[in-house]
Amino acid sequence: MNYSEKKEITMLLRELEIRNAKKSFWLFCKCMAPDFYLDNRYHLKLLCDDLQKLYEGKLLKPDGTPFKKFMLNMPPQHGKSRTLVNFCDWVFGQNLNEKIITCSYNDLTASDFSRYTRDGIMQRKNNEEDIDYSDIFPLTKIKDGNAGFEKWALEGQHFSYLGAGVGGSITSKGGSILIVDDPIKDAETAFNEGALDKIWRWYTSTFLSRVSAPSGEPIEIVNMTRWSKNDICGRILTGPEADDWYTILFEAYNEATDKMLCPELLSKKRYLSQQTNMDDAIFRANYHQEPVDIQGRLYQDLKEYNDFPKDDKGNILFESLISYTDTADTGADNLCSIVGGVYKGEIWVLDIYYTNEAMEITEPGTADFLVGNLIGGHSIKAKIESNNGGRGFARNVDKLIWDRHKTRKVNVEWFHQSENKVARILTNASYITNHMFFPKGWSYKYSEAYKHVASYQKVGKNKHDDIEDVLTGLAEMVNSGATGWMDFLKDGQAEIDKRVEERKVIPFTRDRVV
Repeated sequence: MNYSEKKEITMLLRELEIRNAKKSFWLFCKCMAPDFYLDNRYHLKLLCDDLQKLYEGKLLKPDGTPFKKFMLNMPPQHGKSRTLVNFCDWVFGQNLNEKIITCSYNDLTASDFSRYTRDGIMQRKNNEEDIDYSDIFPLTKIKDGNAGFEKWALEGQHFSYLGAGVGGSITSKGGSILIVDDPIKDAETAFNEGALDKIWRWYTSTFLSRVSAPSGEPIEIVNMTRWSKNDICGRILTGPEADDWYTILFEAYNEATDKMLCPELLSKKRYLSQQTNMDDAIFRANYHQEPVDIQGRLYQDLKEYNDFPKDDKGNILFESLISYTDTADTGADNLCSIVGGVYKGEIWVLDIYYTNEAMEITEPGTADFLVGNLIGGHSIKAKIESNNGGRGFARNVDKLIWDRHKTRKVNVEWFHQSENKVARILTNASYITNHMFFPKGWSYKYSEAYKHVASYQKVGKNKHDDIEDVLTGLAEMVNSGATGWMDFLKDGQAEIDKRVEERKVIPFTRDRVV
């Protein structure tokens, strides 16, 4: 084969590579950075393929409709932001009319993202054999005099791209593709509840209002380290639109298989060095996508239910209904009341009343709440803590139940809680995790209550413990006798024997854990 023939074959292969890069985002990335997008880096291949499916409407939900929202959580230095920059460039090659808005934690990082995207389009080859962006997408060019870092346009367009810092203004600009890239700078921000709330308000108001997609629904991409349960990803995943999001989460190291995600980008030696030298919470957030405020939380993996336990005929099998109420001790506390159904020593949470309203509202509110949860023909055994004015509250609730609803099926009992609250909460946490069931979707139906339960820490000062106290009270009612066992100890042996015979139960003894 002579030189001319070799050159012709080379040019034909080059042309094939260009054509394939137009069609395939993965192959486009390989053309733009062949030394980085290697075939053995499967996480990058998976990410590229899924992003292309997202753009083309081929990334489908279980019901067959396409995902428009995409969430990416990946360790640092593994190519997530670089791939998103390439995605923007590839998308502009597919459609000159796309409008992209990207936001990062400050204007500097947003400018970097914008500049890398712009420079990718303006890239020029060093020699004839190389492939640059203009070879693949010759019609996609930056408009002359419109190539600033933060905002620029393609030829023939008034506006194509805007990069802004989180919290910044993006007024008058609309996007068909909205990308949030690392909106949280560091662990300090992740521990700052006020900063997280500010980021969320900006995201849900300013950022998501910037829509100009023809269908009215843009592509949304959130790319970030999972710092906190209250970060953007955490709030989305516990919200009503969680099922609308396609999520990719990569850990740097798989502890089950003892394999690194990509040894070339992060070796196990380097990983172990980071583990030794970094704060554990920050390390787990960066390399395992475990939010810093979830790692130390008391209640892990609370169970949810879709329906009550029922027999073959559809009858609810609850053996009893119980409720526990903690009135607001101080102005900073909330009133919390929960009703649960008991079956085989386990509790199904039926409803939660959690509010910081004044007592003139919460007294009738609690009465209505308790009566409204009478189901299955059962009465409710309702315990109300009498500490700090709780006794008067309980008396008024009891009276209001009769005055407003004319029923005696709510048995109100007030009592003084003298045991240490924190010790009680810690002691009963295992039961709550393993034997208490919450209604499906309670994370957004009872969002404030859920937020406090999900963030309650094993060690350290917790801002509130109202709902944790009530969950603990319910657990104690089942395990310590409000529904049976411990009351036996108060009645004398003869009464115990009588009640055991009547109820055909095994009596409680101090050397037996019930």
